[in-house]
Amino acid sequence: MDIKQDNKRKIAMVVNQVKMEDEDALDLLFWQSKNASERLQEVYRLRQSYYTWLNGYFPGKIEKAVTKRPL
Repeated sequence: MDIKQDNKRKIAMVVNQVKMEDEDALDLLFWQSKNASERLQEVYRLRQSYYTWLNGYFPGKIEKAVTKRPL
């Protein structure tokens, strides 16, 4: 039994070259369009995702990351 394999690409490869400065500006505009609550929700989600990836679980207590200074 002879099986013929078709090696032709079925999906075209697409490459977009962008400047990092342009992407940074778009990121900044995106996050500025979100309110404080949405930004904090995303920070919490990212922290949870990172700690779960790193340790296999999300810790019950996280060390304080923000300190207050007198102005």
